[in-house]
Amino acid sequence: MSVDNPVKGRTAGTVSTKRRLGAPAVTFMIIAASAPLTVLAGGVTTTFAVTGVTGVPLSFLVLGAILALFAVGYAAMSRYVTNAGAFYAYIAQGISRPAGVGASLIALMAYNLMQVGIYGLFGFTVSSLLSARLGVSVPWWIPVLVCIAIVGWLGVNRVDLSAKVLGVLVALEFLVVIVYDVISLAVAPEGVSTVAFSPESLFVPGIGAVLSFGIAAFMGFESAAIYGEESKDPKRTVARATFAAVGIIAVFYAVSAWAMTVGAGPSAVIETAATSGPDMIFAFLGTNGGVLLSDIAQILFVTSLFAALVSFHNAVARYFFSLGRERVLPSALAKVRTGSGAPFAGSLTQTVIAVVVTIAFAIAGSGSELGELYPVLTMFTWLTNSGAMGLVLLMTVVSAAVIGFFRKNRHGASLWVRVVAPALGFVLLAIVLVLIVANFNVLLGQTESTAATFVFPLLVLLPGAAGVIWGLRLRRSQPALYARIGHGSED
Repeated sequence: MSVDNPVKGRTAGTVSTKRRLGAPAVTFMIIAASAPLTVLAGGVTTTFAVTGVTGVPLSFLVLGAILALFAVGYAAMSRYVTNAGAFYAYIAQGISRPAGVGASLIALMAYNLMQVGIYGLFGFTVSSLLSARLGVSVPWWIPVLVCIAIVGWLGVNRVDLSAKVLGVLVALEFLVVIVYDVISLAVAPEGVSTVAFSPESLFVPGIGAVLSFGIAAFMGFESAAIYGEESKDPKRTVARATFAAVGIIAVFYAVSAWAMTVGAGPSAVIETAATSGPDMIFAFLGTNGGVLLSDIAQILFVTSLFAALVSFHNAVARYFFSLGRERVLPSALAKVRTGSGAPFAGSLTQTVIAVVVTIAFAIAGSGSELGELYPVLTMFTWLTNSGAMGLVLLMTVVSAAVIGFFRKNRHGASLWVRVVAPALGFVLLAIVLVLIVANFNVLLGQTESTAATFVFPLLVLLPGAAGVIWGLRLRRSQPALYARIGHGSED
């Protein structure tokens, strides 16, 4: 049902003409999006510093349990709904088509915010590294534009090429973090203490901010369903990859955050994190493991960011493809590249968005009093935390959609799979969402609420409202198109 076009590609029923991805490849894609080294060096140190709570390691296990409950119904539904739009299709089939369209625009905004925001930290890190090691002064936005070009090139090529690149980078990230963990446990200035895993270290007034920061570390685990149409066996691959990713991420981050408290000492970890920031890990490795190990870790920090950028770029491209295929957005976005089957139109669109936003921040930050930290304190902090809030909102709604989907047809699923686990996931994710909103000024690095505290959540929510209205309009004006919403790959 496709029309070949040797110049512009083709419009197809699915993203790729061949199913190339197995469970390990999809799992690598998911873990890459969470950027293990970036989470440890940037996210965990920031959480310790901002919240003053030592129970960060335990928070990863708590969040892992919540997301595992979510994954029960999510993975079960993936066996019957295979769509590159993932959240969009799940909500459209489980709740309603207008709700699905609204969810699709929230997802597009959230993934774009996550992806483009990470470019801010990437640019700062590369610029700082070039200055410190080579004495070359480069504006932060130049490495970003180069990276955008590379990510865009990977995006319009075979998806398994991206998976191979991510697989190597993620393996190296795991290796360097494991080395850091081992050295931390060996140094242990106050002994090997497990106080960070005690409930009283987490369940304190700052728990809301801890969970808000922590949930961002898992973002990307839900993206397995996005690759369903390119998976060798989507009915099994998506479920296996989702559970594997949740388990690996939760345990790995919990152990590594605990090792950080041991390496610095439970009584000193908060002060050290506040003083050193992301450099805490690299300084520790330089002192206890050698300068070469520290330099390797810093380079892998850059590749960690790159891996996350590639993964989120792929997710955005496939959302554009899915919505273009079903003509919720312009059908031109459904173009796929002849030969590789990659969604090149969606990929190019995301690339253009990244370039425009980067240039806007570069112009706005010229001469800023924030100096070199401008892209980190604005572009990275504002956009990624806003995107994380949007994705938590979507997961909360998807939990309700799972219950609605199986209520129409049980598909032989147990009561636990179709009702109990999704209901528990819904309640717990709703609590996390409320905590994120309540602590949003903290997530943006503000001491008190400003206009940005309200503008960025609205930046995520308003597209959802517009999508619902658009979906209702399609129901009246184009019933045939409306009927296809959320069912694009079933042809």
